[in-house]
Amino acid sequence: MALLGIRVVELAGLAPAPFCGMVLADFGAQVVRVDRPGTLADLSHLGRGKRSLVLDLKRPGGAAALRRMCARADVLLEPFRRGVMEKLQLGPDFLLQENPRLIYARLSGFGHSGSLSKVAGHDINYLALSGVLSKIGRSGDNPYAPLNLLADFGGGSLMCTLGIVMALVERMRSGKGQVIDANMVEGTAYLSSFIWKTKKSGLWCEPRGENLLDGGAPFYTTYKTADGEFMAVGALEPQFYQLLIKGLGLKSDELPSQMSQADWPEMKKKFADVFAKKTKAEWCQIFEGTDACVTPVLTFEEAAHHNHNRERGSFFTDEEQCVNPRPAPRLLRTPAIPSTKRDPLIGEHTEEILKEFGFNQKEIDELYSEGIIESRKSKSNL
Repeated sequence: MALLGIRVVELAGLAPAPFCGMVLADFGAQVVRVDRPGTLADLSHLGRGKRSLVLDLKRPGGAAALRRMCARADVLLEPFRRGVMEKLQLGPDFLLQENPRLIYARLSGFGHSGSLSKVAGHDINYLALSGVLSKIGRSGDNPYAPLNLLADFGGGSLMCTLGIVMALVERMRSGKGQVIDANMVEGTAYLSSFIWKTKKSGLWCEPRGENLLDGGAPFYTTYKTADGEFMAVGALEPQFYQLLIKGLGLKSDELPSQMSQADWPEMKKKFADVFAKKTKAEWCQIFEGTDACVTPVLTFEEAAHHNHNRERGSFFTDEEQCVNPRPAPRLLRTPAIPSTKRDPLIGEHTEEILKEFGFNQKEIDELYSEGIIESRKSKSNL
């Protein structure tokens, strides 16, 4: 696997950092998650391929243990607001001095500088501050966030993962680590570069929900079918649009021009009436295999069993019989091999991990006696 041999220490958090760590693990990195004392379960549900130890970083002995681990690690992934790690004497100034090759990845909402760097927030707040939320939603409706995918996982997790990989590549030349300030506001804004670059070209000049790619066009939106399901239409190019019209049983010479925006609302009503006359399965039979750019809106269950996805093996089932998306992208020579085992229990690998990082049994026993570490197997070790 591409990241085989890379050792990552991930400090437990919610959503963005855990997904970043899971991606690294899927592609071969050895990821150790540091959980907090008293934690009963991993609320992120993104522990695939990781191991867990419990370490109290608020205690001097716990902070010292993490410093020892980071001295042997390639990457530290931390999800906290500005100043948290510095207060624990675990900031980059401390850790990079002890391990100049360390990639210190900071993944936060607002970044580690600026007036909001110490303020709490969630995906919808970061999405709002990036400017992107203002563009998402139906005409006349409030803006709405597309689940918590865009800021948390797109602008946050994946941008941070990219930063880590780039820093690892650069380290091959310089031999030096560096600090990564990945945050969800800037990451989301960067993902929207196409919108920023085209906002003066006429592509986004209409109000929200009335543009070409935001549901305003009758040939780029979704329609309800006779059985209450939905079809997605993306027939942008003229040749694809003609195939859409043909499949709907309409005649081009009886319709307004495709790009006549004044006629779009009426055209959407006409298309909606046609789609409502057949079931999703019937429309699939009509459009499948054509270039009309019409596809069914699948549920998770349907997506996992769709012929195309099954042929490619796009999903896999773990040992707990849960279906998961297969890691992407596909590397043909060094592909990701996601673990099919259950996610780790909190503190399940505490002793095993500490020994790998150079702690002897006496030191581990002392950490237990001081309440700095915990383990699901701790009773048998005392």
